[in-house]
Amino acid sequence: MLFGTAAGAALVAGGAAAALRGGGSGPTAPTAVPFHGPHQSGVLTPRRRHVRLAAFDLRPATDRGRAAALMLRWTAAAERLTRGEAPDPRNEPPGSTAAETGVLTGTDPAGLTLVLGLGPGFFNRPGLTDARPEALTALPAFPGDALDPGRCDGHLLVQICSDDALVTVHVLRTLQRLAHGEARLRWTMAGFTAADGRRNLMGQIDGTAAPDPRDALIPAGPGVPPWLVGGSYVVVRRIRMLLDHWDTLPPDHREQALGRRAADGAPLTGGTERTPVDLAAVRPDGVPVIAANAHVRLAATAANGDAALFRRSWSYHDGVRPDGTPDAGLLFTAWQRDPRTAFVPVQRRLARGDALSRYLVHEASAVFAVPGGVSPGGFVAQSLLDG
Repeated sequence: MLFGTAAGAALVAGGAAAALRGGGSGPTAPTAVPFHGPHQSGVLTPRRRHVRLAAFDLRPATDRGRAAALMLRWTAAAERLTRGEAPDPRNEPPGSTAAETGVLTGTDPAGLTLVLGLGPGFFNRPGLTDARPEALTALPAFPGDALDPGRCDGHLLVQICSDDALVTVHVLRTLQRLAHGEARLRWTMAGFTAADGRRNLMGQIDGTAAPDPRDALIPAGPGVPPWLVGGSYVVVRRIRMLLDHWDTLPPDHREQALGRRAADGAPLTGGTERTPVDLAAVRPDGVPVIAANAHVRLAATAANGDAALFRRSWSYHDGVRPDGTPDAGLLFTAWQRDPRTAFVPVQRRLARGDALSRYLVHEASAVFAVPGGVSPGGFVAQSLLDG
């Protein structure tokens, strides 16, 4: 055993609504999360305390068959790692001289989940150029973006989540080792949550108005390839917060920019955190209670269907920048059935006038198609790569 005995009951995809909508895992969360199922583990499961997001680029010589072999190695390793076992040594890639070192011996998997996704460039392989879904296209440029090309895009996405940061780091190193000769690491970013899984570095409560995460899953239907059924599309954004500026604002200014009270997340129109925002409410002088440029007004989307946007975020803090300001903010992921009808129109509205945008800088961006789940003996995107 690599981690030690994996304890805990199976995590059911119909668990506590608060957890599924982005809240923290709670003290009774299982230590081992089942890998097989109709969806990849880590899509519907409660958010873990630590995340490691990474993108890989395929080598020029990696064709469809070699990409399939890589996905098979990664899937087989993920299956064993999530239940607390070391990858099978017979699964090492040809030509690799590295091997498992036992870093996690005796360590609990701590709710480890892995998600594998495919970027638009993945489909530039021979035999795959006609298989790229229409919804999987590069995101448009948004006003105010200051993107670092070295931390954007990628052929393959890996999302590794666990309540133990050491687990996320070593699992990424394991996948990197298993990619020898086929893919190289393009970028990686690490994030964390508050102990209760609630607040970000601006002091805001995250995930309040998220739709049911199942609305972000892709059902079978005309034009949907079998490998995408039960999957999703995910947008990844690294958003730096201008915390030194934000901290100088009066409390009421910060609340008006968001449209919610800082103390409990309730809308400025009254009630509790879960009370729907009354966007039509006005003060006695006729001024809207929720400002025209408040974040909650501009971020409002349909509750279901192709416009549903299931948001899940982690904070990050990577020290200070050359100017002495914090290099800190949010690692934002948005799950949806079609980025063209969900993320893109919402982000366009936010970029044009969101009151929060003056305190944020979008520095990294990517979009990926996330295949459906895996049955025992199969591998992620098998029907795409074996077809």
